[in-house]
Amino acid sequence: MFEIEYEFGEEDLIHFNEIQFQRNDEIQHNIKKNRWVVPGVMGIIGGFYYFYYGDMKSSGYILVMAILWALLSPKIMMLDLRRQILKNYTAKEKKSLFGTYTLSIDPTNPNYLLEKSPSGKNKMAWAELVRVEYGKRYVYIYIDLSTALVIPVDKVKKGNLEEFAEQAEKMIERFA
Repeated sequence: MFEIEYEFGEEDLIHFNEIQFQRNDEIQHNIKKNRWVVPGVMGIIGGFYYFYYGDMKSSGYILVMAILWALLSPKIMMLDLRRQILKNYTAKEKKSLFGTYTLSIDPTNPNYLLEKSPSGKNKMAWAELVRVEYGKRYVYIYIDLSTALVIPVDKVKKGNLEEFAEQAEKMIERFA
């Protein structure tokens, strides 16, 4: 039987949502547009102040603000995203979301991935799971295109994560 036990915490939830946010093309397009259109308009206003009024000091301030906007707005958006992610969950939901998880592949019942979490026991059919994906510090078992079991590599308490992930990948392929 393949089994792993790991801790899932707030930083893991935030990390997964940041990854989803960075992969969303529409959101990335809006960030790029915000990053370059607003400073561009500010640059035009700064140029207007310089050429029309001859006010170098005001145009300098506006151009500095435009540069700061272009450099810092994506970082500020990511910080705001982190705050919003945690704000979306109530204390009760956080209690049932964060904690110790145990995932099992039972050879006597090979049709399901068994999960024991703070919210209870769950059975997930392999046919319903999408894929296993490997990150630098995480392994993701996707339940659907936007939801995954996030397994932090450094927080695995029991079991061999590499063997488990390989077996999970084989099971998903087998039942697909």
